[in-house]
Amino acid sequence: MTRLHSEPTKLEVTKVGGNIGAVVSGLRIGADLDPAAVAEFRAALLAHRVVFLRDQEHATDDDQYAFAAQLGEVTSPHPTVRGDGNAILPIDSEQGKANSWHTDVTFVDRVPSISVLRAITLPPYGGTTVWANTVAAYANLNPALKALVGELRALHSNDFDYAAERPVDRSDGKVEAYRAEFRRTAFLTEHPVVRVHPETNEPSLLLGHFVKSFPGFSTPDFQDLYALLQRHITKLENTVRWTWRPGDIAIWDNRSTQHYAVADYDDHARRLHRITIAGDIPVGLDGTPSTVIEGDASPFSSIAPQAA
Repeated sequence: MTRLHSEPTKLEVTKVGGNIGAVVSGLRIGADLDPAAVAEFRAALLAHRVVFLRDQEHATDDDQYAFAAQLGEVTSPHPTVRGDGNAILPIDSEQGKANSWHTDVTFVDRVPSISVLRAITLPPYGGTTVWANTVAAYANLNPALKALVGELRALHSNDFDYAAERPVDRSDGKVEAYRAEFRRTAFLTEHPVVRVHPETNEPSLLLGHFVKSFPGFSTPDFQDLYALLQRHITKLENTVRWTWRPGDIAIWDNRSTQHYAVADYDDHARRLHRITIAGDIPVGLDGTPSTVIEGDASPFSSIAPQAA
């Protein structure tokens, strides 16, 4: 059963962290939701960066797609990974564990705006996900550091080893096959380190594990400055950690967050389905947009128009 357009809806939004995260109650995902409820939901998402829906056990891939499509244009699963061939990208422990801080798909110019992640198979323990508020991280920087990073650019690439921080002892080849597919088409994009959020106009740090360098910086200087900025982003007070249970869906603003899937569930199965919403090309504080160095992301998604 889905809500009709004529059915009034009032969502309940409960914060789960002081700087990021809220649970939204009163919404059953599917097609043809009340547009007022969708607008209310989007306002909660912009305010809290990541929001969680509980008790969505009824939801199928089709319901997830229909819900996501009411938030914006749905992309293909990924610029390089086939997924289900339509919109779903399985996040499956059989293919490796993304235990590293990142913002989704920043190696293309049209960074997705929103991600919708639905629990499918959960381990008996562990497997939590942590999100960090990149708007608050920038806002809390020392003014001198703000002045420095406001002019910085960063090169983002999909040539990244998801298992770099965790030894992999699998012998079935699934992890290596997934890595090869992930890197099969090269993408390299230069983004501003500080982007302006297209809907809220807030400055936000655009970094994460796809960053390879800051042009003009030596490798040691890049590594030190990158580590410094990431430390501000991932400060515990700036994060929320979510313990998944069946029927959960997490929706986050990919333009104002990073996230980290914690690989602490041993060899148990963990599978979630992700759908992403098309985003615009990031613009820096000086109005300069991101630039493509290598790769064509047009088959992944169109470029979302800038908000009025």
